[in-house]
Amino acid sequence: MKSTNKQLFPVLSRVLLPALLLVVSLSLLLTCSESRVDPNYEFPDPPKKNKEKPRYIWIDAAANFRDFANSRENIARDLALAKDVGFTDIVVDVRPISGDILFASSVAGVEQVKWVGAWVDGVYSKVERTATWDYLQAFIDEGHRLGLKVHAGFNTMVGGHSSGLGSSGILYRDPSKKEWATCENLSTGIVNTMDRGGGTKFFNPVKDEVQGYLCGLLKDLAKYDLDGIVLDRGRFGGIQSDFSDLTREKFEAYLGNIKLANFPEEVLPPGATMQQVMSMDTYPPYFTKWLEFRAKTMYDFMRKARDAVKAINADIKFGAYVGGWYSTYYEVGVNWASPKYNSSLYYNWATTKYMEYGYAELMDQILIGAYASPLSVYGFTEWTMQGFCRLAKEKIWDSCPLVVGGPDVGNWDPDNKATPQQENQAIVNSVKACMDECDGYFLFDMIHLKLANQWQQVKEGIHLAIGGNK
Repeated sequence: MKSTNKQLFPVLSRVLLPALLLVVSLSLLLTCSESRVDPNYEFPDPPKKNKEKPRYIWIDAAANFRDFANSRENIARDLALAKDVGFTDIVVDVRPISGDILFASSVAGVEQVKWVGAWVDGVYSKVERTATWDYLQAFIDEGHRLGLKVHAGFNTMVGGHSSGLGSSGILYRDPSKKEWATCENLSTGIVNTMDRGGGTKFFNPVKDEVQGYLCGLLKDLAKYDLDGIVLDRGRFGGIQSDFSDLTREKFEAYLGNIKLANFPEEVLPPGATMQQVMSMDTYPPYFTKWLEFRAKTMYDFMRKARDAVKAINADIKFGAYVGGWYSTYYEVGVNWASPKYNSSLYYNWATTKYMEYGYAELMDQILIGAYASPLSVYGFTEWTMQGFCRLAKEKIWDSCPLVVGGPDVGNWDPDNKATPQQENQAIVNSVKACMDECDGYFLFDMIHLKLANQWQQVKEGIHLAIGGNK
C-alpha cells in the first residue's frame, strides 16, 4: 500500500495542482476585472446586417427635369420603380446649381426654378416648368405613400448658372450681390467669377451674408415633412477660391493679425492648379494654414446650417454629400473626417490643427461619392468603390452614425474602357462591395438607370448584398 500511495501522489499532484492554480487565478482575475469596470462604459452596438442598412438613390433636378417638372404621374411611376428594386431612401434635388429652388420659401431674392438646361436626346436643351404644384411636396407625398424615406438635396455654395441657353440665379438677377460671388486666384490676377465666362457660379463661403442667406433657405426647407436634408457643394469652388479682400482680411485675423506682405503668393502662386499643387515639393509659407482656415470656415458654416435645420425640426437628419477622395479633398476646403482623425500623420498638407475642423461630428448622415471606374469596384485604396467606402468609415469612425457610399453609374467611364456588360456587372457588384464596408448604399443618379434601363442590375445587386450573412 505504501508503494502504491507513493506512486499515486505524484499523479494526483500533476492533475490537481494545475486545476487548483487555475481556480485561484480565475478568482483573482474576476476580482480584479470587477474592480476595473467603468460603470459608464457603453458596449458598442453589434454591426448591422446589410438587410438592415439603407439604400439611397439620388434624383438630380436638371437631369430628371424633363420627366418630373410637370408630371406627378412620372414621379409616382419612377419612385415605384425605385421601391421595387430595393431602394429605401430617395434624395430629391430641390436647389439645383443655379441656386434657385423647388420648394416654398419667403427668403428675399430667391426665385422658383422656371427652367433648367439639360441633355435631351443628345442635345443640351431648355426644359421649362409650367406646373404650379409644389415639386418637393409631390416627392414627399408619393415617397411616403410607398414607404420610402425622403431627403432633400440642397446645392449649397452656388448662386447662379449661365450657358448658351441663358442665365439664372440670384448672382445674375441682382447686380448688388456680385460681392457674394467668389474671387479666384488666376494667372491674370484675382478675378470675381462673375467677370469670367459662364458655368456654375460659386458664392464666397467666408461671407457672413452668404451664410445667413443659405441658413434662411434651410429653415424654410426644414418646415417640410422630410426625413433628411443633404447638403451638396457645401464647399469652396476649388483650389483657386476664395482670394477676395474679405477672405484675405479674415485669414490674416485668423493668423493673429499677421499682415501678409505678398498676397496671394505666400498662400498660392497666381493661377496655380490642383495638379501643380499636388506636384509641389515645398508649399508656400502660409499654404497649409490657409487650408486649415478654409476647413474651419466650412466647419463653422455646417454648424450654423445644422442649428438652423434643427431649430425648425430636430428630427430631420442633417447631412452632406462629399467626394470620397479625402487625400485631395482639401482642394475645396472641406475636412469631412472625424475630429479624432489626425490628418497630419498621413498628409503633408495637413497641419496638426486641421483635424479639429473635421465636421463629421456635426452630421447625422454622410453620403460618400465612391466614384470609381466600373473596372475598379474592389480594392483597398481610393479610386476603388470598396476602398472609398472602407477608408471613409475609417476616417469618420464613430463621429457620424450613418455613412453610406456608392457609385456614379453614368459618368464613371469617360474613356469608354468598359463594355456595356462590364458596366452592368459593376452595378451588381457595387452594392455589396459598398454595403459590406459602410452603413448603406448610395447611387447617383436615377437618370442613368432610366436611360440605360439598368434597374434590374440594381435589384440583383441588392438581392445579393442582403441575401448573404452580412
